[in-house]
Amino acid sequence: MVAETPATTNGNGNGHAHLQVAQAIRVLRHRFGLSQRQLAGRMQVPRTYVSKIENEKATPTLSSLERLAKALEVSVSDLLAGGNRTHEDEIRELMQDEFIAELIPFVNKLNGMQCASILSQVRDMTVRPRRTS
Repeated sequence: MVAETPATTNGNGNGHAHLQVAQAIRVLRHRFGLSQRQLAGRMQVPRTYVSKIENEKATPTLSSLERLAKALEVSVSDLLAGGNRTHEDEIRELMQDEFIAELIPFVNKLNGMQCASILSQVRDMTVRPRRTS
């Protein structure tokens, strides 16, 4: 699962690629409000494994990178890029979703109270889904 060797994975021997991945994992984990234990739970690995990766004491394998990306709800390329997605990147990705793209023209016409009401209703639907017969 893990290769516990010094980080020299980017071809030039200076270890920057590993450092970037370690920082990206930590940044993304914090962004989503996850503890190391919670992230490890999502990956189904020991918490110490996440700690070793973040502290550059272990280099994640490709399969571990895929599990990390899935657990953090990002792509492997986002992890390798250091987790530095811009706001514009996130908007561009959202706009590729047909449902979101169809909603945007209507959402722009709503006032703050209307937006809050709709957001509350969407939250309720996802937390307490209604049964249909």
